[in-house]
This record gives sequence, C-alpha cells and structure tokens, in this order.
Amino acid sequence: MPWYQQQQTEFEASAQKHGYGKVSLLKLAIAKRIKSYVASGGFLFAMCSATDTYDIALAAEGLDICEKMYDGDPMDPAAQSKLDFERTFAFENFQLVRNPYEYEFSNIDNSPQSRGLNEQNDYFTLFQFSAKWDPIPTMLTQNHEKIIHSFMGQTTGFKKDLIKGDVLVLGETKQLDEARYIHGVIEKGFFTFYGGHDPEDYQHYVNEEPTDLNLHPNSAGYRLILNNILFPAAKKKKQKT
Repeated sequence: MPWYQQQQTEFEASAQKHGYGKVSLLKLAIAKRIKSYVASGGFLFAMCSATDTYDIALAAEGLDICEKMYDGDPMDPAAQSKLDFERTFAFENFQLVRNPYEYEFSNIDNSPQSRGLNEQNDYFTLFQFSAKWDPIPTMLTQNHEKIIHSFMGQTTGFKKDLIKGDVLVLGETKQLDEARYIHGVIEKGFFTFYGGHDPEDYQHYVNEEPTDLNLHPNSAGYRLILNNILFPAAKKKKQKT
C-alpha cells in the first residue's frame, strides 16, 4: 500500500538522519529513552500497539528480530530463547510472531480471531478501588460507567498470563481472561497501558477520518484517556504522622 511504502521511506530516512543503520535500532533507542524517562520519575500513557511493542523492543535489545523483508538480513533464529523479560515494563514470557502475513507482533495481544466477540457484545469492566488506600488506581478508573464498550486496535487486549505479577489490572474482559487497562511502577515513575485504538470507533482502519469528540461528550472510553492526561497534575496530600 502507498501509505506503508511512504512510512517505510520516512522511517529509514529518520534512522539515517540520527545515525542508525537500521530502523529497528532507532526504535530501540527510543524505547530505552522512554523507559529511562519513566524510571527517573516520569509518567507514560500508551495505547494500542505502543503498549506491547515497547516491551518487545526492550526484551530484544542486542538481537535481530526482523526478518529479511524488513531490514535486508535474516532474523536471529534463536531470538525467542534470548529475550530478556527483566527489561520490560509490563509483559513477560511472550512469544514473537514471525509470520509476516499475520497482523500481530507477539502473542501478548488477543487477536480478533481468538477473542470471538463482536461490536454488539464486546465490553470490559473497570475494577473499583479505595480512594483512601489506592489513590492512583482510583483516579485512573474514575468514570461515570464501570462497564465500558470495547474497541479494537492493532493491539486490543492483553493476555493476563503474560502480564508481570507486580502490574495492576484496572479493567478486564473477564470471560476472555483478558486485561484491557493496566498500570505499573518502574522505579520512581509510573505507566498505564490501554488496549485498543479509538474508544468511539470499534474497528478503526488506516486513513479513516478522526473521531469528532463533539459527538461523544460523555464517552466512557475517552474518559479513561482524560484520567491519564490529568493524572500527572495530581498531588498526593501529606499524611498526618
């Protein structure tokens, strides 16, 4: 597709401009810079394929996980066994997807085929937290609805058995054992990952018109995005001692 070819050209030019021989090396450098920012006290909010691809890049540092059609040389055949999950934000023990005809990066994502739901019956539920004991999760899940209409993306939902034990699930599709909204801590900072692309466009396609938010003033799905925009401005009150 022309948009894909144009994107490839832009990515390769950007990698060369910044002194990297491959696009994958530039992407890795960006992922590491983002993680360093979070670890030093920053906050990261990511949606759709930004959620799992950060972790794939970080786990694959020093490895070639791109097949020849992407970067001109073959993938390391032993790359899967060499992944280092200690470096990741949220996910571990995942398997890379090597088939170029499959629209997935890894098995972290519950693909549309495996989810078995459609626009009419696809919902996820927010957990409730105590504002006294869990102020951050409470802020991030504050909403006028607790059952949210789902929406798809290149990465839609996260398989729970691949989420690290210290990462908090904020919202889930229980019948699929799937997390849709998660939060975690990296040293001095925080991150929140939200599956799906556009809360008011169930199956968003490339080059579609952007959603007019004026038509959705009470969107429960967008409210979660707003929570993450406002969250960094919140200040924790000092406790009496």
